[in-house]
Amino acid sequence: MKPRLLFIVTAVIEVGIGLALLVSPALVVSILLGAPFETPADSVVGRVAGAALLALGAACWLARNDEHTCAATGLIVSMLLYNVAAVVVLAYASVGLRLFGIGLWPAVVLHSVMAVWCLANVAPGRQTARHREGEVT
Repeated sequence: MKPRLLFIVTAVIEVGIGLALLVSPALVVSILLGAPFETPADSVVGRVAGAALLALGAACWLARNDEHTCAATGLIVSMLLYNVAAVVVLAYASVGLRLFGIGLWPAVVLHSVMAVWCLANVAPGRQTARHREGEVT
């Protein structure tokens, strides 16, 4: 599979959510978890998460034309790890912590789909990168 579309879609989603968290973390968290922010520290953590998502989105956007390198494969593996962790954390927020916002389960589904998409792209990318580097004859 070609990861170009994966990189573009990830960039658009993560930059959008990252900017939303930077501008109004309380609103995003309220939609996601249905819980208000209670301290200024909550806003700081929300904005740091927004900056991290913005960075991930920028990395994906810049990698969109660099599909079959070890660096691109590393980025896909990182995105896979992020999406799997997001599914676990968000599902736990609902099931374990009894939090619920209108965006919670849609976010779990979105991250699940993105994780599967990453997984579908990581193995072919690794084989192509090895072949180009001369590891596979």
